Amino acid sequence: MSYEERISSELEQEGITGEELEHLVSCFSFIDVNQNGNIDKGEMGNLLDKCGKPQPSFKIRDLYKEFDVDNNNVITPSEFAKIYQSVTKNDVAKNFKKTVAAKSGIVAKGGLSEASAEGTQHSYSQEECLAFTNWIMKHLKEDPDCGNQVKGMNPDDLFKKLGDGIVLCKLINHSQPDTIDERTINKKNLNVYRKQENLNLAVNSASAIGCSIVNIGGQDIADGRPHIVLGLLWQVIRIGLFAKIDLAHCPDLFALAHDGETLEDLQNLSPEELLLRWVNYHLANSEGYQEAAKGKKITNFSGDIKDSVAYAYLLEQIQPVDEELKQYELDPAINGKSDASPSNPSDRAESVLKSADRLGCREFVTAKDICRGHAKLNLAFVANLFNTHPALKKVEIEEEIVDETREEKTFRNWMNSLGVSPRVNKLDRDVQDGLVLLKLYGYIKEDTVNWDKVNKPPYPKMGSTMKKLENCNYALTCAKDLKFKIIGIGGEDINTGNKNLILAVVWQIMRAYTLKILERLSDDGKAASDPEIVGWVNQTLSEHDKSTQIRSFKDSSIATSHVVIDLIDAISPGSINYDMVTPGESEEEKMLNARYALSMARKIGSRIYALPEDLVEVNAKMVLTVFACLMGTGMNKT
Repeated sequence: MSYEERISSELEQEGITGEELEHLVSCFSFIDVNQNGNIDKGEMGNLLDKCGKPQPSFKIRDLYKEFDVDNNNVITPSEFAKIYQSVTKNDVAKNFKKTVAAKSGIVAKGGLSEASAEGTQHSYSQEECLAFTNWIMKHLKEDPDCGNQVKGMNPDDLFKKLGDGIVLCKLINHSQPDTIDERTINKKNLNVYRKQENLNLAVNSASAIGCSIVNIGGQDIADGRPHIVLGLLWQVIRIGLFAKIDLAHCPDLFALAHDGETLEDLQNLSPEELLLRWVNYHLANSEGYQEAAKGKKITNFSGDIKDSVAYAYLLEQIQPVDEELKQYELDPAINGKSDASPSNPSDRAESVLKSADRLGCREFVTAKDICRGHAKLNLAFVANLFNTHPALKKVEIEEEIVDETREEKTFRNWMNSLGVSPRVNKLDRDVQDGLVLLKLYGYIKEDTVNWDKVNKPPYPKMGSTMKKLENCNYALTCAKDLKFKIIGIGGEDINTGNKNLILAVVWQIMRAYTLKILERLSDDGKAASDPEIVGWVNQTLSEHDKSTQIRSFKDSSIATSHVVIDLIDAISPGSINYDMVTPGESEEEKMLNARYALSMARKIGSRIYALPEDLVEVNAKMVLTVFACLMGTGMNKT
């Protein structure tokens, strides 16, 4: 578990969730410069400032005495969560929030949520505004539909430019190509209704690729709510940056394996962990760094990189070797090989960025962001360096590298969209302690889990496997209470990462979650059965003079997507442009229809996780979720 995942897990256990959770993790990691997981007594005021909750000195002292229960002179994430919740309830320093926030580079914005009506303010980072604006401009400036819109865009324009949904849809496709069928984006005659359709499409598509969109709707983007917009942008950008940081896309990553490690060991590392390995791999091969830093490894992308020394030698190691391409020559000042060697971190950071620019990688960070140790932006900077210049030696791998299956990817994205913490990067690995499964049960029935019976991290060094196994056994006990079919599945199957059996459990959770939506909308409060969903689909189609029908979720006619497209038009009359629909005779035509159908379903408000291939291949499990979600949308409109 990475540093940020550990902090997130502890905060979540104290009731911090959603966008507030991500914000507090970012603030905590920013102040915890040595990344030891604790905040020193003298840093408490700075942390509250960073969170947009500044307090007078006497109040900080009182809070410290009250919540440092073990008197060890440090505040853990759990203790900080209690402090933050206390301050939120009894904020005695509202009058000088704006002053303190401005000094720390954080802008306070009121009126951004239901809580805002009671005087609560949300904070957002000007540094992130600048970084994300520049990223959007770089990658979308040549786009035929929004290039003119983003050229010359500055951070002050960011929230307004996203208001019609076009830029956000394009950015999602940049991170995960073909997620949105661009034929479904409204690009002309953009009235309020057509902009809202684009935003629905963007938010529901972001959910489909694994963005946590809990309590986020298209109207939040239209209103330009900074903390929500920046949080969503970061997730979309991060997914794109991390998309190919795995062995399936870059087998040369096996060069990062430590002695005795297997291919599976390396596959179990998260993208953040792989990036740390990658940086340390190059630093270990740098004689200059070994001499300058005495072999120190970096353990985070905040405190350990603030002096820019690691960056300087990393850039030297990954630069392309080409005597003729002089633009790739790095600034000699960055590594002490010149009399002009920078004497302070700020100058060295500027020199590093100058060299990064020569490599075409000056993205996300300013010199100030490096010196401050802005963890999120530095992580993005390093990920972009890796994607552009991995500089890894070729490694012969005898074992077959098995990529994530479509089913695994779909379930993982669904879990992440619900905001489970820690984030699921590898399905079979990240559910092995049972916690993610237990958290998912809460979305089906709130009182399913008795959390007093659950072992929570950090687990003891001795007996950690047993603690996790106890969680897995309890997770299956809860599954029985929810009437899931778990015959032949034991806690050890979850704990040891038995992929097929884990998928069987997760599918039942996802199905129950999908049907829960219909339960809330039904007159009798009962979830619809499969035959009832089929019946509703056929009745709705008939009532709107559509000729298509289905017998079951295995009906071969579903492969053309005609029935899905007709159902969408029945739910939202006139929404389908039938000129876009092909006869569906060839595999190519079927795929075009499937992409169009799923994007249109999201555009009219359905939160769908299925992939086009699921319709073309008539994957009955995922077809069920498509029709169930459309049924929910249809019932909600009536």
